[in-house]
Amino acid sequence: MRDWEAWYQAGETPWDRGSAAPPLGELLERVEPGFWGGGTVLVPGCGAGHDVRMLAGVGLDVLGLDLSETAVKLVSGRERAGGERYEVGDFLAAGWSGGRSFSAIWEHTCYCAIDPDLRSRYARSAAEVLEPGGVLAGVFYLTPTKREGEERQPPFAVTVEALEACFAPWFECVEGAVPERAYPGREGKEWLAVFRRRA
Repeated sequence: MRDWEAWYQAGETPWDRGSAAPPLGELLERVEPGFWGGGTVLVPGCGAGHDVRMLAGVGLDVLGLDLSETAVKLVSGRERAGGERYEVGDFLAAGWSGGRSFSAIWEHTCYCAIDPDLRSRYARSAAEVLEPGGVLAGVFYLTPTKREGEERQPPFAVTVEALEACFAPWFECVEGAVPERAYPGREGKEWLAVFRRRA
């Protein structure tokens, strides 16, 4: 598994495409502002903060969370798009939020980067910090491109059925589809889904 801090310290971030996830832009264009609940939107595994800035740019209060101190320092020094903030923390660790709750979560690269054995912990962590009725919206990799020898390195693929089963104990899947927009090379390989936290 990758040591994310070491990669950021070395300046080697091949997963960073330099811009927000195209499916996020697609989603923002078609949902009403109330979709995000009116509280703080959490972006776990925010990395360089591209998605955080896109969300903040439409007026949302956003917290970007990342394991890497170097990533958070780098992104915290960039020009703000709105009311975004950044914090070092482990989304999978119990009690990381200090009792805070969030009205929504945007997922882009965290779920696919963790070991698949930890995915149920991700879903439970999301349920613990989301307000009842809050949404977890995200783009998930169905068929990431792998080079020889990279099978046990992220990103890790997931099927739609496995994704829905993982979140089912705490969430209802309210929509899902292959997004119309994607980074070059990812066309047709992602799933844009919205889950709602059960009361």
